[in-house]
Amino acid sequence: MSIVLNNSQLVTQNFIKKERNLEEKIILLVEDNPDDVTLTERALKKSHILNTLIVARDGVEALDYLFGTGSWAGRDMSNMPEIVLLDLKLPKIDGLEVLQRIRANAQTKLLPVVILTSSKEEKDLINGYSMGANSYIRKPVNFNQFVDAVRQLGLYWLVLNAPPPGVSRKTDG
Repeated sequence: MSIVLNNSQLVTQNFIKKERNLEEKIILLVEDNPDDVTLTERALKKSHILNTLIVARDGVEALDYLFGTGSWAGRDMSNMPEIVLLDLKLPKIDGLEVLQRIRANAQTKLLPVVILTSSKEEKDLINGYSMGANSYIRKPVNFNQFVDAVRQLGLYWLVLNAPPPGVSRKTDG
C-alpha cells in the first residue's frame, strides 16, 4: 500500500519529524463537546501531529490543569502546554474567562492561546482578541477543511513559531 502526499503534506510531515525534540510538546484542548474532541483527535492524527493531547471538558478543568489545582494538584508544573486550543462556549467558566485568567497569571500570560470555536458572533471575535488571544479560528463544518486547519495550526504553533525571548514552555517550576 502506498500513500501519495501532496507537497504541502510532505513538507509538513518532514518539518514535524525533523523539529520534534525529546521533550514532548503538550497541546491543551479545552472543549466540552465530545464529538468535537473526537473530531480534533482524528484531525491531529490524520495530520501526523502526535503530541500529547490533554483534554479539559470545561473552564474549571482547564484552569486546574494550567495552575496545578483541583484534580490536577501535584502535576509537574514545569511542563506547560505548547499551545491552548480554547472553545468559547464552555460549562462552569466560559472560554473568555479562561483566557482572561490565563493572561492575568505570570506563569501563563505568554502561552499561545488559539480560540477554536464554532461561534460566528462578532463580539466573540473582538473580545477574544481584546483579551489576548493569539488567533481566532472558526471551526470549519467540512471534516477535510478541519483537518487542513488543524495541520496548519500544528505546523505553525508547534514547529515554526518561536516563543518570546526568555520564555520556554518547559519552565523551572
